[in-house]
Amino acid sequence: MTTDTVYADKAAQGDGFARHKVIFCIITLCVLGMLLSLHVQFAAVLGEPSVPVIGLLGIAFVLTIAELLWLRQRSSRLTDREARIESCISIAVIFALTAVLTYVTNRDENPYFVLLAIPILQCAYSFRLLATILTIAAADSMIMFWIWHFFELHPPARPTQFLDGGMLCAVYLIMGVLAWLLVNQLKTNQLKLRHNLDVLRATRERLIAEEKFAAIGRLASGVAHEIRNPVAMISSSLSTAIYPGTDPEEREEMFAIAARESKRLESLTADFLTYAKPSPVKRSPALINDLLSYIAAVTRAHAASRAITITSEVTDDLLVEIDSPQIEGAILNLVLNAIDATPNGGFVRLSASSAEDLLSIHVEDSGSSIPDPDLAQIFEPFFTTKPTGTGLGLAIARGAAIAHGGDLLLTNNRDGCVTFSLTIMRSTANEA
Repeated sequence: MTTDTVYADKAAQGDGFARHKVIFCIITLCVLGMLLSLHVQFAAVLGEPSVPVIGLLGIAFVLTIAELLWLRQRSSRLTDREARIESCISIAVIFALTAVLTYVTNRDENPYFVLLAIPILQCAYSFRLLATILTIAAADSMIMFWIWHFFELHPPARPTQFLDGGMLCAVYLIMGVLAWLLVNQLKTNQLKLRHNLDVLRATRERLIAEEKFAAIGRLASGVAHEIRNPVAMISSSLSTAIYPGTDPEEREEMFAIAARESKRLESLTADFLTYAKPSPVKRSPALINDLLSYIAAVTRAHAASRAITITSEVTDDLLVEIDSPQIEGAILNLVLNAIDATPNGGFVRLSASSAEDLLSIHVEDSGSSIPDPDLAQIFEPFFTTKPTGTGLGLAIARGAAIAHGGDLLLTNNRDGCVTFSLTIMRSTANEA
Protein backbone atom coordinates (compact mmCIF):
# COMPACT_ATOMS: atom_id res chain seq x y z
CA MET A 1 0.00 0.00 0.00
CA THR A 2 1.42 3.40 -0.99
CA THR A 3 1.82 6.35 1.37
CA ASP A 4 -0.91 8.26 -0.47
CA THR A 5 -3.26 5.30 -0.01
CA VAL A 6 -2.51 5.16 3.73
CA TYR A 7 -3.21 8.88 4.10
CA ALA A 8 -6.39 8.50 2.07
CA ASP A 9 -7.54 5.61 4.30
CA LYS A 10 -6.84 7.62 7.46
CA ALA A 11 -8.69 10.58 6.03
CA ALA A 12 -11.63 8.33 5.17
CA GLN A 13 -11.61 6.94 8.73
CA GLY A 14 -11.61 10.50 10.12
CA ASP A 15 -14.51 11.46 7.89
CA GLY A 16 -16.36 8.27 8.86
CA PHE A 17 -15.89 9.02 12.55
CA ALA A 18 -17.16 12.57 12.08
CA ARG A 19 -20.26 11.29 10.28
CA HIS A 20 -21.02 8.79 13.03
CA LYS A 21 -20.47 11.43 15.71
CA VAL A 22 -23.00 13.61 13.95
CA ILE A 23 -25.45 10.69 14.02
CA PHE A 24 -24.83 10.14 17.76
CA CYS A 25 -25.35 13.87 18.39
CA ILE A 26 -28.66 13.77 16.53
CA ILE A 27 -29.77 10.70 18.52
CA THR A 28 -28.79 12.44 21.77
CA LEU A 29 -30.71 15.55 20.75
CA CYS A 30 -33.79 13.45 19.99
CA VAL A 31 -33.71 11.71 23.37
CA LEU A 32 -33.02 14.94 25.27
CA GLY A 33 -35.75 16.68 23.30
CA MET A 34 -38.31 13.99 24.17
CA LEU A 35 -37.37 14.06 27.88
CA LEU A 36 -37.49 17.86 27.91
CA SER A 37 -40.90 17.88 26.19
CA LEU A 38 -42.32 15.33 28.62
CA HIS A 39 -41.14 17.33 31.63
CA VAL A 40 -42.58 20.56 30.29
CA GLN A 41 -45.97 19.00 29.51
CA PHE A 42 -46.34 16.73 32.58
CA ALA A 43 -44.53 18.71 35.26
CA ALA A 44 -47.60 18.74 37.53
CA VAL A 45 -48.21 15.00 37.16
CA LEU A 46 -44.59 13.97 37.76
CA GLY A 47 -44.40 15.93 40.99
CA GLU A 48 -40.67 16.40 40.63
CA PRO A 49 -38.44 19.48 40.91
CA SER A 50 -39.08 20.15 37.24
CA VAL A 51 -37.28 23.49 37.03
CA PRO A 52 -33.82 22.03 37.83
CA VAL A 53 -34.51 19.01 35.61
CA ILE A 54 -35.65 21.20 32.70
CA GLY A 55 -32.61 23.38 33.25
CA LEU A 56 -30.22 20.40 33.17
CA LEU A 57 -31.90 18.94 30.10
CA GLY A 58 -31.83 22.35 28.39
CA ILE A 59 -28.11 22.82 29.12
CA ALA A 60 -27.36 19.33 27.81
CA PHE A 61 -29.45 20.05 24.72
CA VAL A 62 -27.55 23.29 24.00
CA LEU A 63 -24.16 21.62 24.58
CA THR A 64 -25.08 18.81 22.18
CA ILE A 65 -26.09 21.35 19.53
CA ALA A 66 -22.75 23.10 20.05
CA GLU A 67 -20.93 19.79 19.63
CA LEU A 68 -22.90 19.08 16.45
CA LEU A 69 -22.07 22.51 15.00
CA TRP A 70 -18.41 22.06 15.92
CA LEU A 71 -18.28 18.74 14.10
CA ARG A 72 -20.03 20.14 11.01
CA GLN A 73 -17.94 23.32 10.79
CA ARG A 74 -14.56 21.81 11.62
CA SER A 75 -12.26 22.35 8.64
CA SER A 76 -9.59 19.76 9.54
CA ARG A 77 -10.19 16.05 10.04
CA LEU A 78 -10.13 14.49 13.49
CA THR A 79 -7.03 12.50 14.34
CA ASP A 80 -7.36 9.11 16.08
CA ARG A 81 -6.29 10.64 19.38
CA GLU A 82 -8.74 13.54 19.08
CA ALA A 83 -11.53 11.14 18.16
CA ARG A 84 -10.92 8.96 21.22
CA ILE A 85 -10.70 11.95 23.56
CA GLU A 86 -13.91 13.41 22.14
CA SER A 87 -15.71 10.07 22.56
CA CYS A 88 -14.51 9.69 26.16
CA ILE A 89 -15.67 13.20 27.04
CA SER A 90 -19.06 12.64 25.42
CA ILE A 91 -19.53 9.31 27.25
CA ALA A 92 -18.48 10.82 30.60
CA VAL A 93 -20.83 13.80 30.16
CA ILE A 94 -23.84 11.56 29.49
CA PHE A 95 -23.02 9.36 32.50
CA ALA A 96 -22.69 12.46 34.66
CA LEU A 97 -25.94 13.94 33.34
CA THR A 98 -27.77 10.67 34.02
CA ALA A 99 -26.39 10.51 37.56
CA VAL A 100 -27.33 14.14 38.35
CA LEU A 101 -30.85 13.77 36.89
CA THR A 102 -31.34 10.55 38.85
CA TYR A 103 -30.23 12.22 42.11
CA VAL A 104 -32.34 15.37 41.55
CA THR A 105 -35.58 13.51 40.72
CA ASN A 106 -35.04 10.82 43.37
CA ARG A 107 -37.48 8.27 41.86
CA ASP A 108 -37.42 4.48 42.01
CA GLU A 109 -38.59 4.26 38.40
CA ASN A 110 -35.99 6.38 36.68
CA PRO A 111 -36.64 7.27 33.00
CA TYR A 112 -33.20 8.86 32.59
CA PHE A 113 -31.44 5.51 32.42
CA VAL A 114 -32.48 5.50 28.74
CA LEU A 115 -29.63 8.00 28.20
CA LEU A 116 -27.10 5.27 29.06
CA ALA A 117 -27.86 3.45 25.79
CA ILE A 118 -26.12 6.26 23.88
CA PRO A 119 -22.63 5.92 25.44
CA ILE A 120 -22.88 2.11 25.20
CA LEU A 121 -23.53 2.33 21.44
CA GLN A 122 -20.89 5.03 21.04
CA CYS A 123 -18.34 2.93 22.88
CA ALA A 124 -19.23 -0.12 20.77
CA TYR A 125 -18.44 1.92 17.66
CA SER A 126 -15.29 3.70 18.88
CA PHE A 127 -13.48 1.27 21.21
CA ARG A 128 -12.54 -2.35 21.72
CA LEU A 129 -14.74 -5.05 23.26
CA LEU A 130 -13.18 -4.72 26.72
CA ALA A 131 -13.93 -0.97 26.84
CA THR A 132 -17.48 -1.67 25.65
CA ILE A 133 -18.02 -4.31 28.36
CA LEU A 134 -16.62 -1.94 31.02
CA THR A 135 -19.02 0.77 29.84
CA ILE A 136 -21.94 -1.69 30.00
CA ALA A 137 -20.80 -2.74 33.47
CA ALA A 138 -20.67 0.91 34.58
CA ALA A 139 -24.18 1.54 33.25
CA ASP A 140 -25.59 -1.63 34.85
CA SER A 141 -23.86 -0.83 38.13
CA MET A 142 -25.36 2.65 38.14
CA ILE A 143 -28.84 1.21 37.55
CA MET A 144 -28.62 -1.46 40.24
CA PHE A 145 -26.86 0.82 42.75
CA TRP A 146 -29.53 3.48 42.42
CA ILE A 147 -32.34 0.93 42.99
CA TRP A 148 -30.54 -0.39 46.08
CA HIS A 149 -29.78 3.16 47.36
CA PHE A 150 -33.33 4.36 46.81
CA PHE A 151 -34.82 1.53 48.82
CA GLU A 152 -32.22 2.02 51.54
CA LEU A 153 -33.59 5.53 51.92
CA HIS A 154 -37.22 4.61 51.24
CA PRO A 155 -37.94 1.11 52.57
CA PRO A 156 -39.42 -1.37 52.09
CA ALA A 157 -37.71 -2.67 48.94
CA ARG A 158 -39.78 -4.01 46.05
CA PRO A 159 -38.34 -7.15 44.40
CA THR A 160 -40.11 -6.31 41.16
CA GLN A 161 -38.07 -3.13 40.89
CA PHE A 162 -34.83 -5.11 41.16
CA LEU A 163 -36.22 -7.50 38.54
CA ASP A 164 -37.03 -4.59 36.19
CA GLY A 165 -33.57 -3.15 36.76
CA GLY A 166 -31.96 -6.52 36.08
CA MET A 167 -33.91 -6.87 32.83
CA LEU A 168 -32.74 -3.39 31.75
CA CYS A 169 -29.16 -4.39 32.57
CA ALA A 170 -29.52 -7.55 30.48
CA VAL A 171 -30.94 -5.55 27.58
CA TYR A 172 -27.98 -3.15 27.73
CA LEU A 173 -25.53 -6.05 27.86
CA ILE A 174 -27.08 -7.77 24.83
CA MET A 175 -27.42 -4.49 22.95
CA GLY A 176 -23.83 -3.38 23.62
CA VAL A 177 -22.15 -6.68 22.78
CA LEU A 178 -24.29 -7.22 19.69
CA ALA A 179 -23.59 -3.65 18.49
CA TRP A 180 -19.84 -4.15 19.01
CA LEU A 181 -19.92 -7.45 17.10
CA LEU A 182 -21.78 -5.88 14.19
CA VAL A 183 -19.49 -2.84 14.07
CA ASN A 184 -16.41 -5.04 14.36
CA GLN A 185 -17.69 -7.26 11.55
CA LEU A 186 -18.27 -4.19 9.37
CA LYS A 187 -14.78 -2.90 10.13
CA THR A 188 -13.29 -6.31 9.34
CA ASN A 189 -15.18 -6.46 6.05
CA GLN A 190 -14.06 -2.91 5.30
CA LEU A 191 -10.42 -3.87 5.90
CA LYS A 192 -10.82 -6.92 3.66
CA LEU A 193 -12.46 -4.80 0.99
CA ARG A 194 -9.68 -2.21 1.22
CA HIS A 195 -7.09 -4.97 0.97
CA ASN A 196 -8.86 -6.47 -2.05
CA LEU A 197 -9.03 -3.02 -3.67
CA ASP A 198 -5.29 -2.58 -3.05
CA VAL A 199 -4.63 -5.97 -4.63
CA LEU A 200 -6.85 -5.09 -7.59
CA ARG A 201 -5.14 -1.71 -7.94
CA ALA A 202 -1.69 -3.33 -7.86
CA THR A 203 -2.80 -6.01 -10.33
CA ARG A 204 -4.25 -3.37 -12.65
CA GLU A 205 -1.04 -1.34 -12.54
CA ARG A 206 1.01 -4.46 -13.21
CA LEU A 207 -1.20 -5.46 -16.14
CA ILE A 208 -1.00 -1.94 -17.57
CA ALA A 209 2.79 -2.01 -17.24
CA GLU A 210 2.95 -5.45 -18.86
CA GLU A 211 0.65 -4.30 -21.67
CA LYS A 212 2.85 -1.25 -22.23
CA PHE A 213 5.95 -3.44 -22.43
CA ALA A 214 4.13 -5.83 -24.76
CA ALA A 215 3.02 -2.92 -26.97
CA ILE A 216 6.57 -1.58 -27.03
CA GLY A 217 7.78 -5.05 -27.96
CA ARG A 218 5.25 -5.35 -30.79
CA LEU A 219 6.12 -1.86 -31.99
CA ALA A 220 9.85 -2.58 -31.92
CA SER A 221 9.30 -5.88 -33.70
CA GLY A 222 7.21 -4.16 -36.36
CA VAL A 223 9.78 -1.41 -36.87
CA ALA A 224 12.61 -3.93 -37.10
CA HIS A 225 10.63 -6.07 -39.56
CA GLU A 226 9.70 -3.14 -41.79
CA ILE A 227 13.20 -1.63 -41.76
CA ARG A 228 15.05 -4.92 -42.24
CA ASN A 229 13.73 -5.60 -45.76
CA PRO A 230 14.61 -2.26 -47.39
CA VAL A 231 17.98 -2.19 -45.60
CA ALA A 232 18.74 -5.69 -46.85
CA MET A 233 17.72 -4.69 -50.39
CA ILE A 234 19.88 -1.56 -50.26
CA SER A 235 22.84 -3.51 -48.91
CA SER A 236 22.64 -6.27 -51.50
CA SER A 237 22.00 -3.82 -54.38
CA LEU A 238 24.99 -1.67 -53.46
CA SER A 239 27.18 -4.74 -52.99
CA THR A 240 26.25 -5.94 -56.47
CA ALA A 241 26.65 -2.48 -58.00
CA ILE A 242 30.20 -1.93 -56.69
CA TYR A 243 31.36 -5.42 -57.69
CA PRO A 244 34.13 -4.96 -60.34
CA GLY A 245 32.65 -7.37 -62.89
CA THR A 246 29.09 -5.96 -62.77
CA ASP A 247 27.56 -4.98 -66.08
CA PRO A 248 26.85 -1.19 -66.36
CA GLU A 249 23.17 -1.76 -67.04
CA GLU A 250 22.89 -4.09 -64.08
CA ARG A 251 24.81 -1.55 -61.98
CA GLU A 252 22.30 1.16 -62.94
CA GLU A 253 19.45 -1.20 -62.08
CA MET A 254 21.01 -1.92 -58.67
CA PHE A 255 21.40 1.79 -57.96
CA ALA A 256 17.76 2.33 -58.93
CA ILE A 257 16.68 -0.44 -56.55
CA ALA A 258 18.77 1.08 -53.76
CA ALA A 259 17.26 4.52 -54.41
CA ARG A 260 13.72 3.13 -54.45
CA GLU A 261 14.25 1.21 -51.21
CA SER A 262 15.85 4.30 -49.62
CA LYS A 263 12.77 6.30 -50.49
CA ARG A 264 10.59 3.54 -49.06
CA LEU A 265 12.68 3.59 -45.88
CA GLU A 266 12.31 7.37 -45.67
CA SER A 267 8.54 7.10 -46.08
CA LEU A 268 8.38 4.40 -43.41
CA THR A 269 10.42 6.53 -41.02
CA ALA A 270 8.18 9.55 -41.62
CA ASP A 271 5.03 7.46 -41.02
CA PHE A 272 6.48 5.99 -37.87
CA LEU A 273 7.43 9.41 -36.49
CA THR A 274 3.94 10.70 -37.30
CA TYR A 275 2.41 7.77 -35.43
CA ALA A 276 4.83 7.81 -32.49
CA LYS A 277 4.81 11.59 -31.93
CA PRO A 278 1.76 13.26 -33.42
CA SER A 279 1.83 17.03 -33.59
CA PRO A 280 -0.49 18.99 -31.24
CA VAL A 281 -3.92 19.91 -32.54
CA LYS A 282 -4.17 23.47 -33.87
CA ARG A 283 -7.79 24.11 -34.76
CA SER A 284 -8.95 26.65 -37.29
CA PRO A 285 -12.25 27.03 -39.19
CA ALA A 286 -12.56 24.76 -42.24
CA LEU A 287 -15.35 23.78 -44.63
CA ILE A 288 -15.68 20.00 -44.68
CA ASN A 289 -17.25 19.96 -48.16
CA ASP A 290 -14.22 21.84 -49.56
CA LEU A 291 -11.81 19.51 -47.79
CA LEU A 292 -13.54 16.35 -49.07
CA SER A 293 -13.86 17.79 -52.58
CA TYR A 294 -10.13 18.52 -52.62
CA ILE A 295 -9.24 14.98 -51.48
CA ALA A 296 -11.57 13.50 -54.11
CA ALA A 297 -9.88 15.66 -56.77
CA VAL A 298 -6.29 14.75 -55.85
CA THR A 299 -7.05 11.00 -55.69
CA ARG A 300 -9.21 10.87 -58.81
CA ALA A 301 -6.22 10.43 -61.13
CA HIS A 302 -4.89 7.54 -59.08
CA ALA A 303 -8.33 5.88 -59.09
CA ALA A 304 -8.92 6.50 -62.81
CA SER A 305 -6.21 4.03 -63.83
CA ARG A 306 -8.54 1.29 -62.58
CA ALA A 307 -11.80 2.96 -63.61
CA ILE A 308 -12.74 3.63 -59.98
CA THR A 309 -15.15 6.54 -59.44
CA ILE A 310 -14.42 8.98 -56.60
CA THR A 311 -17.37 11.11 -55.46
CA SER A 312 -17.90 13.60 -52.65
CA GLU A 313 -21.52 13.88 -51.54
CA VAL A 314 -21.37 16.77 -49.08
CA THR A 315 -23.79 19.48 -50.13
CA ASP A 316 -24.19 21.51 -46.93
CA ASP A 317 -21.53 23.98 -45.84
CA LEU A 318 -20.28 22.22 -42.68
CA LEU A 319 -17.98 24.74 -41.01
CA VAL A 320 -16.00 23.24 -38.13
CA GLU A 321 -12.80 24.02 -36.28
CA ILE A 322 -10.23 21.31 -36.98
CA ASP A 323 -6.54 20.84 -37.57
CA SER A 324 -6.89 20.71 -41.34
CA PRO A 325 -3.51 19.08 -42.15
CA GLN A 326 -4.11 16.26 -39.63
CA ILE A 327 -7.69 15.55 -40.72
CA GLU A 328 -6.80 15.89 -44.40
CA GLY A 329 -3.95 13.39 -43.99
CA ALA A 330 -6.21 10.99 -42.08
CA ILE A 331 -8.96 11.08 -44.73
CA LEU A 332 -6.41 10.82 -47.53
CA ASN A 333 -5.09 7.62 -45.91
CA LEU A 334 -8.64 6.25 -45.72
CA VAL A 335 -9.36 7.09 -49.36
CA LEU A 336 -6.10 5.54 -50.63
CA ASN A 337 -6.84 2.40 -48.62
CA ALA A 338 -10.35 2.34 -50.06
CA ILE A 339 -9.02 2.66 -53.62
CA ASP A 340 -6.60 -0.22 -53.03
CA ALA A 341 -9.44 -2.37 -51.65
CA THR A 342 -11.90 -1.53 -54.46
CA PRO A 343 -12.07 -3.75 -57.58
CA ASN A 344 -11.75 -2.28 -61.06
CA GLY A 345 -14.82 -0.32 -62.05
CA GLY A 346 -15.93 0.17 -58.45
CA PHE A 347 -16.51 3.37 -56.49
CA VAL A 348 -15.31 5.27 -53.43
CA ARG A 349 -17.81 7.67 -51.87
CA LEU A 350 -17.00 10.45 -49.38
CA SER A 351 -19.77 11.91 -47.22
CA ALA A 352 -20.29 13.67 -43.90
CA SER A 353 -22.99 13.99 -41.27
CA SER A 354 -23.42 16.12 -38.17
CA ALA A 355 -25.26 15.48 -34.91
CA GLU A 356 -25.03 18.02 -32.08
CA ASP A 357 -21.28 18.37 -31.23
CA LEU A 358 -20.20 15.33 -33.26
CA LEU A 359 -19.10 15.46 -36.90
CA SER A 360 -18.73 12.18 -38.81
CA ILE A 361 -16.81 11.80 -42.07
CA HIS A 362 -17.55 8.57 -43.96
CA VAL A 363 -15.35 6.86 -46.56
CA GLU A 364 -17.27 4.06 -48.31
CA ASP A 365 -15.94 1.68 -50.95
CA SER A 366 -17.44 -1.15 -52.99
CA GLY A 367 -14.76 -3.67 -52.12
CA SER A 368 -15.02 -6.98 -50.32
CA SER A 369 -15.67 -7.12 -46.59
CA ILE A 370 -12.72 -7.30 -44.21
CA PRO A 371 -12.27 -10.89 -42.96
CA ASP A 372 -13.28 -11.50 -39.36
CA PRO A 373 -9.77 -12.61 -38.24
CA ASP A 374 -8.39 -9.21 -39.38
CA LEU A 375 -11.01 -7.04 -37.68
CA ALA A 376 -9.30 -7.07 -34.28
CA GLN A 377 -5.98 -5.93 -35.78
CA ILE A 378 -6.85 -3.39 -38.47
CA PHE A 379 -6.03 -0.41 -36.23
CA GLU A 380 -2.82 -1.90 -34.83
CA PRO A 381 0.42 -0.37 -36.12
CA PHE A 382 2.29 -2.34 -38.81
CA PHE A 383 -0.65 -4.64 -39.49
CA THR A 384 -1.30 -4.69 -43.23
CA THR A 385 -2.56 -7.08 -45.89
CA LYS A 386 -0.93 -5.10 -48.71
CA PRO A 387 2.50 -6.26 -49.94
CA THR A 388 3.93 -2.71 -49.96
CA GLY A 389 2.00 -1.15 -47.08
CA THR A 390 3.55 0.00 -43.80
CA GLY A 391 0.46 -0.76 -41.74
CA LEU A 392 0.50 2.72 -40.16
CA GLY A 393 -2.18 4.47 -42.23
CA LEU A 394 -5.21 3.47 -40.14
CA ALA A 395 -3.26 3.88 -36.87
CA ILE A 396 -2.27 7.44 -37.84
CA ALA A 397 -5.82 8.28 -38.97
CA ARG A 398 -7.28 6.99 -35.71
CA GLY A 399 -4.70 8.97 -33.73
CA ALA A 400 -5.78 12.16 -35.50
CA ALA A 401 -9.44 11.41 -34.75
CA ILE A 402 -8.73 10.73 -31.06
CA ALA A 403 -6.68 13.95 -30.85
CA HIS A 404 -9.84 15.77 -32.00
CA GLY A 405 -11.96 14.09 -29.30
CA GLY A 406 -13.43 11.48 -31.65
CA ASP A 407 -12.51 8.07 -33.02
CA LEU A 408 -12.17 6.02 -36.21
CA LEU A 409 -14.68 3.20 -36.55
CA LEU A 410 -15.55 0.52 -39.08
CA THR A 411 -19.27 1.22 -39.36
CA ASN A 412 -20.12 -1.07 -42.33
CA ASN A 413 -18.40 -4.29 -43.29
CA ARG A 414 -20.14 -6.27 -45.96
CA ASP A 415 -19.33 -7.15 -49.56
CA GLY A 416 -19.92 -4.12 -51.74
CA CYS A 417 -20.13 -1.69 -48.81
CA VAL A 418 -17.20 -1.16 -46.48
CA THR A 419 -17.34 2.13 -44.57
CA PHE A 420 -14.88 3.77 -42.21
CA SER A 421 -16.28 6.69 -40.18
CA LEU A 422 -13.99 9.30 -38.67
CA THR A 423 -15.70 11.24 -35.89
CA ILE A 424 -14.64 14.66 -34.59
CA MET A 425 -15.85 16.61 -31.58
CA ARG A 426 -16.65 20.18 -32.58
CA SER A 427 -15.58 21.50 -29.16
CA THR A 428 -12.07 21.21 -27.75
CA ALA A 429 -13.11 20.08 -24.26
CA ASN A 430 -11.97 16.50 -24.79
CA GLU A 431 -8.56 17.31 -26.19
CA ALA A 432 -5.49 16.43 -24.20
